[in-house]
Amino acid sequence: MKIRENIIIKGIVQGVGFRPFIKKLVKPFHLYGWVLNSNQGVEIEAEGEEKELDKLVQDIYEKLPPLARIEKMEITKLPLLGYKGFSIKKSIVKEEDSFVLVSPDISICEDCLQELFDPHNRRFRYPFINCTNCGPRFTIIKDIPYDREKTTMGVFKMCPQCQNEYDNLEDRRCHAQPNACAECGPKVFLYRNKRKLKNIDPIKEAIRLLKKGKIGAIKGLGGFHLACDATNHRAVSKLRLLKNREAKPFALMSLNLEKIKQFCEVKPEEEALLINRARPIVLLKKKKDNLISPMVAPNNNYLGVMLPYTPLHYLLLKEEILALVMTSGNLGDQPIISDNQKALEKLNQIADFYLLYNRDIFNRCDDSVVKIINNDKVFFRRSRGYVPDPIILNFPLKEVLALGGELKNTISFSRENYVFLSQYLGDLKNVDTLNFFKEAIVNLQKIFRANPEIIACDLHPDYLSTQYAEEIRAKKGVKIVKVQHHQAHIVSCMAENNITETVIGVAYDGTGYGDDDNVWGGEFLICDLKRYSRVGHLKYFSLPGGDKAILEPWRIAYSYLYSIYGSKAKKIKIDFNRRIENKKLLIIEKMIDQKINSPLTSSCGRLFDAISSLLGIRDEVSYEGQAAMELESLCTVRIKERYKFSIYKEGEKFIIDPQEIFINVVNDLKKGIDKRVIAVKFHNTVAEFTVDLCGRIRKKSSINKVALSGGVFQNRYLTEKIISLLKKDDFQVYIQRKVPPNDGGISLGQAVVAGSE
Repeated sequence: MKIRENIIIKGIVQGVGFRPFIKKLVKPFHLYGWVLNSNQGVEIEAEGEEKELDKLVQDIYEKLPPLARIEKMEITKLPLLGYKGFSIKKSIVKEEDSFVLVSPDISICEDCLQELFDPHNRRFRYPFINCTNCGPRFTIIKDIPYDREKTTMGVFKMCPQCQNEYDNLEDRRCHAQPNACAECGPKVFLYRNKRKLKNIDPIKEAIRLLKKGKIGAIKGLGGFHLACDATNHRAVSKLRLLKNREAKPFALMSLNLEKIKQFCEVKPEEEALLINRARPIVLLKKKKDNLISPMVAPNNNYLGVMLPYTPLHYLLLKEEILALVMTSGNLGDQPIISDNQKALEKLNQIADFYLLYNRDIFNRCDDSVVKIINNDKVFFRRSRGYVPDPIILNFPLKEVLALGGELKNTISFSRENYVFLSQYLGDLKNVDTLNFFKEAIVNLQKIFRANPEIIACDLHPDYLSTQYAEEIRAKKGVKIVKVQHHQAHIVSCMAENNITETVIGVAYDGTGYGDDDNVWGGEFLICDLKRYSRVGHLKYFSLPGGDKAILEPWRIAYSYLYSIYGSKAKKIKIDFNRRIENKKLLIIEKMIDQKINSPLTSSCGRLFDAISSLLGIRDEVSYEGQAAMELESLCTVRIKERYKFSIYKEGEKFIIDPQEIFINVVNDLKKGIDKRVIAVKFHNTVAEFTVDLCGRIRKKSSINKVALSGGVFQNRYLTEKIISLLKKDDFQVYIQRKVPPNDGGISLGQAVVAGSE
């Protein structure tokens, strides 16, 4: 029996060769009609024998293009129209509020890579080679449906050869929107001393300059990198000095796995991440006696390494370069630069040369950073290669714009059962990052046709994101839901694991505004998607100097010592008291006694900072998390020993008191115990008191599910230890693999809390 069907396919179905795939798929069948892109996804109308239409639907699922993903298929039967032939029709916009999923940027595929280095191919050494299976997507899209004119490729008119490929159903570039070649597409060029160099091969000249120890500003997919030869100690040191980046690790890029294995250990699961088409930066353990400059990642056992992901990167690294430093092209805490002119203006005190091209970046997007913890990836930063893939829930939400927090900011939009997280936006502490934040909101709102009825933000009144929420409310009268920071952390973990029942939430981080106006960070919550109750936390201690103490962990260490030993603390015969001037310690005592700028905190992150300073690892930090990271790097000995601790009740709450931990650390320091042993014993102790308190909460509440979130859970040793002990105690444990456990994930939690109301 002949029938006609309208088929709407939702998912990642635009920009991945889906329309030519459908036209090719119907060829063996006697089916007639059309296929097109719309703002709902891909729409097909086909008529023919019912059996053949059923087989078509089956083939669509089974023979998808490599980058396509189907989320939903809606099929409606209609009266016959008598179509002749089957065509690809022009894209249409049917409903203004409909949206489609957009593919992230994808690294160059093997076919394009082979052509790139084939002297007989017309795209030999063309740095923008791509096809429907690879290339830029999110960073060039301006609007949907995903057609060339709605991307930054719209200004490049295809030459006859490229147009033939675009139109040819048998070609893998059929309907590849960024399709181009050296005749008609973007061009690369090199600037030195504010002038464009002529009559040179810009890529070969860039390689020559890098080998000479020069620093280059190189335009990538989502923004600029600052690059230099990673084996050239002088060049790396100079870049660190000029970028005013004292110790925070630089990322590296190397041509292939063989080269990476010369300077890093690579486990199978890390190798799988490196070669993944998203091409994240993967944190790998350094090998001893490697050729990489120690200034790439001072006092760190790990290097952040990625493989090339654009043809331009491959052309740069094809020569005899072991690895390039490829750090974000920005200044200080400012966002990544994506505009040619701004790069020339803002990076002129750092870069010796600029390798530019004339295709615009519409959505700037930093590199993603991941680490293997407990045999699975954990995001430190979720950005290029993963954004704007949504988090898919098994329940619907109201439409929410969630504005995140202050550090490692991301924003999120919820639509139906999807939450779309933005790329990494940075720390919301200056005008440039605030402008990037606003830019991301506008761009994502347009792409996903979002019309939020609720704005979600952090409780902290001084965060720029919270103030922006108030601005929106004043202008548009939109409802605001303020979500406690650690509730957002736990709910983000619950959401990505699709847990709707109540859990014990363990939220360990550095800073989060509590509902009692204190600084939280060592929290045990009983939490569902809407509500939470705080059932336990680390004992409050004073943070002398407030934010200054975060930059100077010696203040935190002494605050703990002073709370235990009183004024005798500064007379304890340990190296800490020899390093820190007596008059500074007296000032700290006065601040605490008189409650001068000494807020109370329960922060677990600050506890790590205190131990790091006490051990003489880091008294001052130049980037967030530095003291704790360097403390973790000492965990190289295998021992099961731990320190004593106490847990007591204060009203209905459990309080973890670390006093005995500090007393025993001090005693070990007096005895001259190896700092590596002390570091491991401390980590073991944190794991033990975490599991101990979860057990007490379970006994009282009968809840057996534990969700772990917060930046402290980026610590591999601690996280794996806690998971192991919890599972041994028959808990069901949930961690985060789709969004970062740090503040980069809290906009997801905010969206779910506000959208579930």
